[in-house]
Amino acid sequence: MKNLLAVSIVLLSLCCKPLFAQEIDTIPIKTDNLNLKLKRNPLPSRQWPLNFETVTIKPIIVNAKVNYWKTITSIALNVNQAQFSDNWKGGGVNSIAVGGQLNYKAEYNKSDYSFVTETNLQYGKVKNKGQLQKKTNDRIFFDNKAALKISKNWSFFGSLTFESQFDDGFSYKNQDDNEVATLISRFMSPGYLTESIGFEYKPVNYFSARIGTGTARQTFVLDTTLYKTNPKNYGVDVGKKVRNDLAFQVVANFEKEIFKNTVLKSRYVMFIPYKDLTLANIDHRLDVTLTAKVNRFMNTSITGAVLYDKDNDAKVQASQALSLGFAFVFPR
Repeated sequence: MKNLLAVSIVLLSLCCKPLFAQEIDTIPIKTDNLNLKLKRNPLPSRQWPLNFETVTIKPIIVNAKVNYWKTITSIALNVNQAQFSDNWKGGGVNSIAVGGQLNYKAEYNKSDYSFVTETNLQYGKVKNKGQLQKKTNDRIFFDNKAALKISKNWSFFGSLTFESQFDDGFSYKNQDDNEVATLISRFMSPGYLTESIGFEYKPVNYFSARIGTGTARQTFVLDTTLYKTNPKNYGVDVGKKVRNDLAFQVVANFEKEIFKNTVLKSRYVMFIPYKDLTLANIDHRLDVTLTAKVNRFMNTSITGAVLYDKDNDAKVQASQALSLGFAFVFPR
């Protein structure tokens, strides 16, 4: 027991020795007469409240205008030529063909109102050696449409369309080993002016269908002697120059790039006259154009038209043309 007490006393003395040494090492120092300087704070300090002043900043005016018009113009020129020597055993005939086409389209869109104008002019001729020169293409087409949107896909529209041709048209036949041309059409003989109002359905940008519930069409034959070579006279009474029709009309338009650099454009028109409403009196016309871009300045196109109008002919009429030539599109 005495030994345990002695050990405890020794341990307590060892633990208290550092505390005693620390208390002795801490010596208070008087700083009253010492010249001590504190390092200055680099940040400015203010004792008074901050005052904020209103600063007027002039607004930046951007001189920019919104253009609601979108226009595109394309011009195409096609030239085909063939030449053979007199002793060419493969056969053939010397020929030259020239054709041109101008397409212009302008579209205005603002809010629920839209306006579209489209012009298509085509003309071409071919001359074969020993034959009369003939037309390969001849058309004037001018279409204007204004529309007011009434729902997401439907609009109320009004349109005005004009169609005719530039040059005289002939039919050809051989008579006594000579080629004879007979005049059958010319500028404004016939000519068509169509006014239509109704509703337009346009679910996507590349397709639209006009339903013209109120449509009027004037057929012009200004050459009053044309009936002598064209007995039907395009439905206009002999001696008169104009015929008026009221009808229900459907116009469907499709234009889309179906392959890279290949555009398919088609227009179908169905004209149903309210007077003498029979299947035989319903007029149909389908125009199709397939254009493929070869390079920046050249393209190839194939055009076709199918027409049924009993005032022109009792049978279906058709035309087709294939061309390769220069093309210029603005803006590029």
